[in-house]
Amino acid sequence: MDSSLSLGDLLPAAVGIALSPIPIAAVILMLFSSRARVNGAAFVAGWIAGLVVVGGVLLLLGGDRAGSSNEPSTTSFWVKTALGVLLLGAAAWQWRNRPDAGEEPTMPRWMEAIDGFSALKAFGLAALLSGVNPKNLALNAAGVVVILQGGLQPTEEWLAFAIFVLVASLTVIAPVAYYFAAGERADRALASMKTWLVGNNSAVMAVLLLIFGVKLLADGVQGLAG
Repeated sequence: MDSSLSLGDLLPAAVGIALSPIPIAAVILMLFSSRARVNGAAFVAGWIAGLVVVGGVLLLLGGDRAGSSNEPSTTSFWVKTALGVLLLGAAAWQWRNRPDAGEEPTMPRWMEAIDGFSALKAFGLAALLSGVNPKNLALNAAGVVVILQGGLQPTEEWLAFAIFVLVASLTVIAPVAYYFAAGERADRALASMKTWLVGNNSAVMAVLLLIFGVKLLADGVQGLAG
């Protein structure tokens, strides 16, 4: 079976997951806690696990489809359309709830408790943020749909999914790797990054959700119309 899947096909959804301000800010806060190294590593492991479990289940379910072919199915186009609408709705909600100019952004309450997290809590929080968060869930599903439409053999599908997960995890892995390499010298850069991410979370998320929502909706509608 000839493959029609390229890395460029996977990048949009994977990058959409990776560019999640709150999880990046959360892992940076982990690196300022008293258990920085252990909790930072646990957060990365939990993030990857959340993506793998949710996406892996979807890939297994999609892999059992009857009559596999290179041609995308009508169901896949309906899925993309639904995911696009979901992301556009989320974009509108994020934009309406962004802080006003000059208003101090409020951190989620769970962020204030991060310093006291155990490694297990850090792992669980990351798994929830990557696997259950509606935006990431939608983009994870979109990535799996792209893989299933790529005309790949089962082993190749899992390899493509592994690449997808790696790209989607880079922004969580990078701060931890930087901290492990630079130690306390990383504190100033990480603190500045965390402040910017928390302050601009709603605006950044609204723009990302709008971009990926429009793309998924356009792909779905075009497929259904064609």
